[in-house]
Amino acid sequence: MFIKNNPMRFLIRIIVIAAVSFGLSHVLRGVHIDTFWTAIVFAVVLAILNIFIKPLIILLTLPVTILTLGLFLFVINALVVLLASKFVSGISIASFGWALLFSLILSIVTSVLDRELEREKRHLF
Repeated sequence: MFIKNNPMRFLIRIIVIAAVSFGLSHVLRGVHIDTFWTAIVFAVVLAILNIFIKPLIILLTLPVTILTLGLFLFVINALVVLLASKFVSGISIASFGWALLFSLILSIVTSVLDRELEREKRHLF
C-alpha cells in the first residue's frame, strides 16, 4: 500500500516541483531562475511555507475565500510563491501577475503529474 507520508514521495515531489519551476522560468518571461539547484532550494522553501505559513493565511482570509467561492486561494498561492522567491536568491518574479500565472501552471502541472504517479503506483501493486 502506498503511504502518503513517505519521505521518498516528498523528495520526488520536491524534484518535480523544482523541474516544473525551472521549466516554467524558461517559458514565462516574467519568471527567472538561475540554476536547477536554485529551483530545488525554491521548491524546499515553497514546501516549508506551504506547511507553516499558508494554512495561517488561509485561516486569516477565510471570510474572503468563502465570499469568492475559493477563488481567493489562487491569490494566496501567488503570495506564497512571491514570498518564497524573496527568501531564495537567484530567483526573480517580475510582478504579482507573473506569480499568479506561475502558481496556477505549477499547481496544474504538479497535480497532473501526481495523479499519473499515483495511477502508476496502483498498477504496480
